[in-house]
Amino acid sequence: CSLQAGLAVLLKAERLFHSSYHSQAVHIRPICRLSLWFAQLPCDRPVCLFLVQDASCLAVSWELRQTLTVVFDFFSSGQGKKDWSFFKMFSRTLTDTCPLASQSRVYVDISPKNKEKELLEVSPPPTSVHEAVVQGDKKTYAVYDLLSPSLFNTSRSLNVQLKWKRPQDSSEMPIPTLHAQRYVGGYGLQTGEICTLIYNTHPYRAFPVILLETVPWYLRLYVHTLTIITKGKENKPS
Repeated sequence: CSLQAGLAVLLKAERLFHSSYHSQAVHIRPICRLSLWFAQLPCDRPVCLFLVQDASCLAVSWELRQTLTVVFDFFSSGQGKKDWSFFKMFSRTLTDTCPLASQSRVYVDISPKNKEKELLEVSPPPTSVHEAVVQGDKKTYAVYDLLSPSLFNTSRSLNVQLKWKRPQDSSEMPIPTLHAQRYVGGYGLQTGEICTLIYNTHPYRAFPVILLETVPWYLRLYVHTLTIITKGKENKPS
């Protein structure tokens, strides 16, 4: 569908490249195909069909996954307001779904930050609500299913909006369970270094971390100098 329909309509280059952060990635991996077996097993039909994975992996398919991550900072540019919408971020709205897509959904995190009544609301009303556990915390997502016929019934334009019912008590953004910061220190190849600090604010749970570093062009790294310090003690990565 390219930029004619579906979620890709929002991918307006001048808006994405003027965001605070954007990252594009392509993941390709081989996966074993599923084989179709005819089996006479107890079931409510004369012949049952089963899809099983090829244990010997003689037939291989290739999986292509493309991701785009974008961060918009409306809190700084919007005079401290945290409200946002599709049109405010992308200068566009969703008008239709791609007819070739088997799934096309938008998830909005509406998890309460405390046990009190939530202070935010999303519009239009979502088609469903999904709950999941992420990093030990319970998350609630408003789901907009673009394949749902009722979503585009009232209007041919879907502009998902999030508004705060009243200002929050604190202007500080909540600290995520896992967050990191990085800085470059020293000078030249002899004393130059990259320091990455990873924080886990969970009161008792530990999490595995996969660290992907993007090295500046003016730095040359030597892998044998890598040191990892956890709680004052040196730790060896896998």
